[in-house]
Amino acid sequence: MVYEVKDIELSKRGRPLVKWAEDHMPVMLEVQKEFKKEEPLKGVQIGCCLHVTKETAVLVKTLICGGAKVALCGSNPLSTQDPVAAALAEEGVDVYAWRNQSTEEYYHCIEKVLSYKPAITMDDGADLVSTLHTEEYSVEGVLGGTEETTTGVIRLRSMADKGVLEYPVIAVNDANTKHLFDNQYGTGQSTIDGIMRATSLLLAGKDFVVVGYGWCGRGIANRARGMGAHVVVCETDPVRALEATMDGFSVEPMIKAAQHGDFFVTATGNTSVIRGEHIREMRDGAILANSGHFNVEISIDDLLSITRSRKNVRPNVEKFELKNGRSVYLIAEGRLVNLASAEGHPPEVMMMSFANQALSAEYLVGFGRDLAPRVYEVPEHIDRKVARTALKVMGIEIDELTEKQTEYLKSWEKGTT
Repeated sequence: MVYEVKDIELSKRGRPLVKWAEDHMPVMLEVQKEFKKEEPLKGVQIGCCLHVTKETAVLVKTLICGGAKVALCGSNPLSTQDPVAAALAEEGVDVYAWRNQSTEEYYHCIEKVLSYKPAITMDDGADLVSTLHTEEYSVEGVLGGTEETTTGVIRLRSMADKGVLEYPVIAVNDANTKHLFDNQYGTGQSTIDGIMRATSLLLAGKDFVVVGYGWCGRGIANRARGMGAHVVVCETDPVRALEATMDGFSVEPMIKAAQHGDFFVTATGNTSVIRGEHIREMRDGAILANSGHFNVEISIDDLLSITRSRKNVRPNVEKFELKNGRSVYLIAEGRLVNLASAEGHPPEVMMMSFANQALSAEYLVGFGRDLAPRVYEVPEHIDRKVARTALKVMGIEIDELTEKQTEYLKSWEKGTT
């Protein structure tokens, strides 16, 4: 066994966590059955840079069921669940991950995974792919990759547009059975969970500001409203701002929302959406959290430039006393609040996201050599297979189109009669 984890003895705590996730991810168990029978990934080295959670452990076990060899590192310095990393290492997985990594340690673990010369990369944020595209490495032998999150897809499309992406990558994030569920319901619930665990404060009656109204922002806004908060949305996209308005939320520019918000959560995938000029306007005791992939959405440099003193006041909560006499609280260093302060998404949504990952890896083994180096959608047959499997394990039946209906949808001749 080759691994770098916090403490291998933590595996005693990690094993039941993985079993708990597995028991609540029946779609993955269906894929495991199929993979054990067919071994579509036999002998394929897969390099994974993912949040090392109990749900990710189920994905890794599924890939191994398909015959793959897996090396795993974390995709965020604060998101690794150390007992889970230890449990995977004990089972023989080459794991390089522990919580509270420095930037140097974080990239050291990525480099360890790349040393295995993976034929398929699985990324969450595109740090693995972008590192592989530096001059120290070669993409020779890489069939393709998959990307889990919005931020990573944005980066990869930028690489493709600039002509520097050297192999095909499937945007798992954009599958309907991923972003409509994982991003909306998973991020919505787990973000609120992270804020509650970190602060233990009441949301009901508070002004809760959601910055960004993509699928993640929608989920957060709806969950906060369900907790009794008055939700305000800040957006730069006029269509999304209009959607938020018609969904019943107040829509304001950030500088105005800053003056009355109690909680602020960013979910944009962009940088510096909460800046110094906003923080200066915030009321005393305002709480800041980020649910975007990278810790750039809240400008920490701006915050430090207007801070007089800072101190930790609770696990994952730091108090910043500002030069204007007010104070704000930052959760989890501005990193992913749902993973740094809680356990990430519920297994019931991750089973669909990770089924897309596993089946996309199978697709790349079969067709990766024939694909040009760009970003691809998840093949529709995979997306629909995941949906059908999810309905099956939930015991839900749906109607099927009749032959007449199918023909009608393909025709153009019949109109008003």
